Amino acid sequence: MQSKENSGIKKAAILLISLGPDISAQILRMLPDAMIQKVTYEIANTEYVEPQERERIIEDFMDMASAREYIIDGGIDYARNLLTKALGTVRAKEVMDVLTQIQQREMPFAILRKADTHQLANMLSNEHPQTIALIMCYIQPDKAADVLSLFPHELQTEVAERIGVINRTSPAVIKKIESILQNKFSNIIESDAENIGGVKTLVEILNSVDRTTEKNILNDLEKTQPELAEVIKANLFVFEDIVTLDKSSIQRVLREVDNEQLVLALKGASEEVATVVYANLSKRAADTVREDIEFMGPVRLSTVEEAQHKIVGIIRRLEEAGEIVIGRGDSDSIIV
Repeated sequence: MQSKENSGIKKAAILLISLGPDISAQILRMLPDAMIQKVTYEIANTEYVEPQERERIIEDFMDMASAREYIIDGGIDYARNLLTKALGTVRAKEVMDVLTQIQQREMPFAILRKADTHQLANMLSNEHPQTIALIMCYIQPDKAADVLSLFPHELQTEVAERIGVINRTSPAVIKKIESILQNKFSNIIESDAENIGGVKTLVEILNSVDRTTEKNILNDLEKTQPELAEVIKANLFVFEDIVTLDKSSIQRVLREVDNEQLVLALKGASEEVATVVYANLSKRAADTVREDIEFMGPVRLSTVEEAQHKIVGIIRRLEEAGEIVIGRGDSDSIIV
């Protein structure tokens, strides 16, 4: 099996072959020497590329380039919404996941972004407050908040003040500090460790099991870890999953949803979701919803998500009552 790095190098080689020698030469000049060697070796050993594979890799590159542009224009949420509308929910998630991984690798202090919160707080507590403040600006905001809360009160205040007045910092200074910290902490931080498990993984598993297994697990969790059970239930079925329901189930759900709620929910939905919903409304109702969306002004993302969450609540309530069926694992058969 190819490693992720080898797979990426192979794709880079095929992309450069596809772009031709002039453009490829310009790109290669911008790569690190070690990467140039790996990519050129792969190019030299690539005798033939299937047209379909070449098209797929170019398409992947274009999607990634568009995603980066969207992030620059309006941030992560803006990029995710645009990609979802352009590519569909599944493909948009794939692009955003890859882009997030790339960004985290490119961002300064990547090794510290992977560190455990308590471990990071212990390591940084003896550093100069200005260094700590600079690092806080580059690690995840939630992790920075957790680390800050673990510092002594005096250090919390000093670091917060310095974060507030940081305007710009020389890339050379950042690189120097990063190099020092990497040498200092590389043996302590397991930089290659991957985060596994967690709520997201459990939700993905439960969404695939049969309904009986899901109920048994959730019932037990409600007794032992009620807070975890609530979080899992809230994430088990998302609004975009409405496309997986059969027509009669979608129509049953839509009868329970008022027009205002539906308009708000579809305001931030992908084209795929909107098409499925419109197909299950009467022509007159579908035209009315389209018009309402068209004439609706800007809406907060939180308002859209709240409307979608309410519809998900209706879906789960109807499933509990046995009025609709949510597709599950193979063992979740329907008896007629």
